[in-house]
Amino acid sequence: MAGQPAGARLPKQETVYLFSGLGADYRVFSQLALPGYRLVHIQWIRPEKDESMAHYATRLRSQIADPHPVLIGLSFGGMIAVEVAKQVPARKVVLISSAKTRSDLAAGSNFFFKWKLYKYIPGYLLQQPNFVANNLFGAETASDKELLGAILEDTDVSFFRWAMDSIVHWDNETIPPHLIHIHGTADKIIPFKAVKADYAIEGGGHLMILNRADIISRIVLDFLDTSS
Repeated sequence: MAGQPAGARLPKQETVYLFSGLGADYRVFSQLALPGYRLVHIQWIRPEKDESMAHYATRLRSQIADPHPVLIGLSFGGMIAVEVAKQVPARKVVLISSAKTRSDLAAGSNFFFKWKLYKYIPGYLLQQPNFVANNLFGAETASDKELLGAILEDTDVSFFRWAMDSIVHWDNETIPPHLIHIHGTADKIIPFKAVKADYAIEGGGHLMILNRADIISRIVLDFLDTSS
């Protein structure tokens, strides 16, 4: 590289571990810009029968090499990131469109969860792009809807049912240190009124990581670049 003395080494990039949302993958972070950081996408693994979220998080830790990791979790992935941060001393934790504790989910405890209807919806309906999903997730643009549709089509139905059940039974009330919570005021999956967010994104829906990525990226970068 021009301007680098012979034999000089570039600064080592700090690794950031990304936990995607329920049924999603690395594509949901495609618009997140964190220059200077190395992004590692945690891969979902098959859950064991009746496995708790905490135990599942323990098994995911094999993908994390840093003893003091930086964790970013979206939606369900944020809850998993919280469980990981309760087990390892994370340097920083960022939750986006997610929940820190059971209390954050209170407003979403509707009949769908109460009667566990997610267990009975046919798999093909869960994987089918539709107007209802676009509205719930806040997919605004054509590209948002296209990506959400692709994610739905690739959703592992058995994983979806396990994850929904684990959310229903999540009893966490511990907030790890060095954590910030970014949430959209128009989130219909985890209503804004229930969470105690550190940063409110006006008009942001559950998928604001796609259509509000510029402001979210700035917030995350400022947080990661501060010492603590």
